Amino acid sequence: MKSNGKNDCIECTINNCAYHAGDVDYCTLETIKIGTHEPNPTTKECTDCVMWYKKS
Repeated sequence: MKSNGKNDCIECTINNCAYHAGDVDYCTLETIKIGTHEPNPTTKECTDCVMWYKKS
């Protein structure tokens, strides 16, 4: 559920993402997609938010 521009269901601490909610650790997108940069991921470090876009 979105409130005040943030999605209360998606917490995020990546401050340099264009979709970060600013002064609170949440995402502003309705949904996100999680992917991997590994052919066979085995740890959480192998996963990525593929919606990430660098804040300009």
